[in-house]
Amino acid sequence: MGRYTGPACRLCRREGMKLFLKGDRCNMAKCAIETGRTTPGMHGMQRSKPSDYSRQFREKQRLKRFYGLQDGQFRLTFQRALRHKGVTGDNLLQNLEMRLDNTVFRLGFAASRRAARQLVRHCHVAVNGHTVDIPSMQLKVGDRITIRENQRSRGLAQKALEAAQGRTMAPWLSLDAVACEGNVLRIPTRDEIAPIVNEQLVVELCSK
Repeated sequence: MGRYTGPACRLCRREGMKLFLKGDRCNMAKCAIETGRTTPGMHGMQRSKPSDYSRQFREKQRLKRFYGLQDGQFRLTFQRALRHKGVTGDNLLQNLEMRLDNTVFRLGFAASRRAARQLVRHCHVAVNGHTVDIPSMQLKVGDRITIRENQRSRGLAQKALEAAQGRTMAPWLSLDAVACEGNVLRIPTRDEIAPIVNEQLVVELCSK
């Protein structure tokens, strides 16, 4: 499966907003968004009135890149949200938030979602006592996420937790930093989900 291996700051510049793809480094003064660098490409300085499709597409790209998904993964996530009862846009965001890699990041065990994905892939994370290496795993209410009890795994998690001390904990999660353990208390509401996107535009585009 393909993955983006280019500069992370280029994606933020393209979307015109911070996607926090590099963790705490995105808060530095030399961030491309803070310094006002233009959209990448030879036509980056040009401004034209966006079409309806363009606005829908940009919202989808922002959401997809915020969580680090490829097109195929995003399509499957949307289809799953479409099958569930309720508002499709809210379902989509909740499914993205309840991914294992995002939850590991929210708990502070990794500095970014990309780092959280790597932590899961390298078998440093266990769910309900079982080692898991699938970052896209959908968690459920009551699931327990722990860092494996070995020196390297705990060392990586503790280093990330120390760096994330100023970060606000998601209210739908609980964390025991000493035991390197977190729990899913409930499904997050729309107000508790971070991405500043118009999910209705995403639903309109993906429903075509």
